[in-house]
Amino acid sequence: YCEPGIKGDTSGKSLKPATLDTGAEVRVPLFCNTDDRIVIDTRDGSFVERAKDK
Repeated sequence: YCEPGIKGDTSGKSLKPATLDTGAEVRVPLFCNTDDRIVIDTRDGSFVERAKDK
């Protein structure tokens, strides 16, 4: 879960907290929305990118 994304914010420099389905908490850019699929770096738990849909 995370707060809804802010329209127009694509820079990715500002971060907000998000809780994953597993319960892990990560910081994601403001443009991420609830139910977005994201890629996390498992070495340090940081946001990498939004996952591409197949």
